Amino acid sequence: MLIKRSDGRAAKQRLASAYQGLSAGGLDRRAFLRQAGITGAGLAALGSLGTGRVEAAEGSMGVLDHAQPVTRVKNICTHCSVGCTVTAEVQNGVWVGQEPSWDSPINRGTHCAKGASVRELVHGDRRLKYPMKLVGGTWQRLSWDTALSEIADKMMAIRQASGPDSVFLLGSAKFSNEGAYLYRKFAAFWGTNSVDHQARICHSTTVAGVANTWGYGAMTNSYNDIRNAKTMIIMGGNPAEAHPVSLQHILSGKEINRANLIVIDPRFTRTAAHATEFMRIRPGTDIPIIWGLLWHIFENGWEDKQFIEQRVFGMEKVRAEVAKWNPQECERVTGVPAAQMRKVAELFATQKPATLIWCMGATQKTVGTANVRAYSILLLATGNVGAPGTGANIFRGHCNVQGATDFGLDVTSLPAYYGLDENAWRHWCRVWDVSYESMIARFDSKAMMETPGIPTTRYFDAVTLPKDQVQQRDTIKGMVVFGHGGNTVTRMPEAKKGLEKLDLLVVVDPHPTSFAMQSDRRDGTYLLPACTQFECDGSRTCSNRSAQWGAQVVKPIFESKSDYEVMYRLAGALDVAAEKRNMPVRFQAEMFKPFDIRDSAPTAESLLREINRGSLSTGYSGISPERLKLHMQHQDKFDLVTLRAKPDAPAEIRGDFYGLPWPCFGTPEMRHPGSHILYNTNLHVKEGGGVFRARFGVEREGKTLLAEGSYSRGSEIQDGYPEFTVAVLKRLGWFDELTAAEKASLDRYFGANIDRASWATDLSCGIIRVAMEHGCVPYGNGKARADAWNLPDPIPVHREPIYTPRTDLIAQYPTLPDRRGFRLPHLGQSVQNRSREIAPNFPIVLTSGRLVEYEGGGEETRSNRWLAELQQDMFVEINPADAAARSISDGAWVWVRGPESDSKARVKALVTERVGRGVAFMPFHFAGWYQGEDRRGKYPPGTDPIVLGESVNTLTSYGYDPVTFMQETKVTLCQISAA
Repeated sequence: MLIKRSDGRAAKQRLASAYQGLSAGGLDRRAFLRQAGITGAGLAALGSLGTGRVEAAEGSMGVLDHAQPVTRVKNICTHCSVGCTVTAEVQNGVWVGQEPSWDSPINRGTHCAKGASVRELVHGDRRLKYPMKLVGGTWQRLSWDTALSEIADKMMAIRQASGPDSVFLLGSAKFSNEGAYLYRKFAAFWGTNSVDHQARICHSTTVAGVANTWGYGAMTNSYNDIRNAKTMIIMGGNPAEAHPVSLQHILSGKEINRANLIVIDPRFTRTAAHATEFMRIRPGTDIPIIWGLLWHIFENGWEDKQFIEQRVFGMEKVRAEVAKWNPQECERVTGVPAAQMRKVAELFATQKPATLIWCMGATQKTVGTANVRAYSILLLATGNVGAPGTGANIFRGHCNVQGATDFGLDVTSLPAYYGLDENAWRHWCRVWDVSYESMIARFDSKAMMETPGIPTTRYFDAVTLPKDQVQQRDTIKGMVVFGHGGNTVTRMPEAKKGLEKLDLLVVVDPHPTSFAMQSDRRDGTYLLPACTQFECDGSRTCSNRSAQWGAQVVKPIFESKSDYEVMYRLAGALDVAAEKRNMPVRFQAEMFKPFDIRDSAPTAESLLREINRGSLSTGYSGISPERLKLHMQHQDKFDLVTLRAKPDAPAEIRGDFYGLPWPCFGTPEMRHPGSHILYNTNLHVKEGGGVFRARFGVEREGKTLLAEGSYSRGSEIQDGYPEFTVAVLKRLGWFDELTAAEKASLDRYFGANIDRASWATDLSCGIIRVAMEHGCVPYGNGKARADAWNLPDPIPVHREPIYTPRTDLIAQYPTLPDRRGFRLPHLGQSVQNRSREIAPNFPIVLTSGRLVEYEGGGEETRSNRWLAELQQDMFVEINPADAAARSISDGAWVWVRGPESDSKARVKALVTERVGRGVAFMPFHFAGWYQGEDRRGKYPPGTDPIVLGESVNTLTSYGYDPVTFMQETKVTLCQISAA
């Protein structure tokens, strides 16, 4: 097994054996070389090729003419969220070479294994090549026109019989910003808020947690800025495998500053191997760890008293909760020695600046939002927010999970976090140039228009539950999926039932994904080949909020089409289907009327300009395509650490931060530089400075919610202030500083209600401009909230995981009671009480995570021959003591059984002390096997991934965060036995 990275077994047999049994048939050596594009002569010449030579090759356009010039094109790696630039070398329309871009301040000439192999995504022979549908259990080829016509007709039939909410729209963090925005707009014009993407299962709890603390739901600093830190805590993250290129910034900071690197994790990861301090915790005890650290900080007076007094609301309530977590109780619950807790607390509070880094180990919990809130409170208590080297450095998962979230692929919001209330809808109707009344008519009712949709973690429950338990006209009947794996949700046996009950399933993806194999559907499934982001233009936003423009490297291969074209043509097909049924709703003309349409698709540039027009609240308004293209052109002109354009940079980018990290306020012509570090009072707002956002009102419990004596540099208001509206401008005497055109715009859209117009709804950006002229941040200057009174636990409290081996702690630290949310029942204590009976038979805590070789659901990366070579087996890590007790040897096949649905998975055992006793780990990138059954034959011929394996989510169990319905993937129970 290659899970032992130092294993030196003969590599020559590995990939050949992995290819055996593929749908195209087993391959002998000569056939494999032929498929790999290597002739006998070519093989003999490989050893003599220099790095600069290019040998004869055949591409989609025939034999390459090597007299043709080589064009270098920049795009962005389509895997994790670090945002590495890829420089493609293109000759005669064929992508012939690749380099990691040396000029990029993010990856600086480096790639991880996944990034180094992205060219294979475009050349990949396992791609879906043309539209297909499932008929009687057999895949049949069909044309795009036929496929879209049939899909549109089935969608309209569902709409007519059951309403628009009966079609679930699942989007993707693989979309560009423009694609994500267009899909959310498509959902609005279809008439549903049930539109979601990967953030639901990775960082929805981050967004909810940090947005409810200091205003914006995003990373506060950047990978690059970590170089400034003196102390770093990585908790719930393993960037060495999940975000490998980010580690160059972490380790450089560690070496340059002699920084403390503290890793807190149940598992000794490859990241932990670099730590100066490793703290092994019991899974599911994040909040007790944070409160244990704060107990020592408060006890010793290490908190930042001035920062708390000026910029934080409700810290005294946190003190009361923290007082319960004395060293003895903390050790009893978490297993961490008291002396180590004190040491880490002192380092974080006194050796500053300090940063807290987290990923999905923190977020994928039934208490995910509360975890994030606790992390944020630790930063506030120590004053580690709003300055270089500090902050919440949140490593997002997929390449555009930040941007896709920003643009409303979220069941709770329209683009740019405007929410779903009437004011939000009126704003976006103004942007889209449609009447608010016509938008209401697209939904079942105004009430449904303002009701959060069904999230991806529970879509299958909304299919299988009785109709009276789903709070909409009917259950889900159809599902349209762009760029999302089917093996990414927990409770896969239940998901399988849901998929089989659907009338319609449409998968739009470069690969068929696990949706093609994980159910026993026989009809009503369509596969549409989407191209990758290397085959179209568009921007994507990496974790630090920097947007980058990716230029089309090559035209879409095979019969694949861009997301833009698929949506445009589907909207047209829906119009035809609606007309056939005499239904009044129409799509294409109104939805696409502002865009520049070329070759049956809106251009990415015209899409981004509409984003600029409407996304004022996050400051995407200043991020124009022209500015982004200039940044990509002049990447070498940005400082590695500050991300600021250097003094010798061209005038049109001078002073900018790389990628214009949002908020980038006002119009592009205002030339706001972006905000590298959020809430940084040391800079003028026009230079990227900021304060905590005043989004929670101005007073609570007789106390001010506005900052006291704290303000950004150059502010004329040297204290807290509310967000800017016309009424505030009038009160300050600044209203007449608006231009005549700005006043006319406000009057046209707001009329008699002009005083209610705010910086976030003023399409002229005049309110923003005037506020910044006076040195004020348009969103106001408020206090961060330690007390988030609108959440189920306003002050985070420890709640035992729903499935816990520590049943002795349930009575003292129970999960929340059963309730409803997101239109569905949400169980809590009723399931947890059942775990008392289950725990003795499932004594091992099962957690999951990433591998460096694969990404996400894994269909793309496991279809990549170079990555498939590196990791061929799904496995479970088990501690030697647990393995010995079960007579399990290293490398042996084992059964892992879960606590629900009689679930089981057949995998290989990796016996290792990386996991402690009573803990097991499995990666989440595998699919293609289901409970011991190899389902390779269910993929369309020629599209099955090279490597298959069981999905860990066959075993993961019930449990959802009450705020976001984030699924619990990090703490469930299992039993392991020899197979």
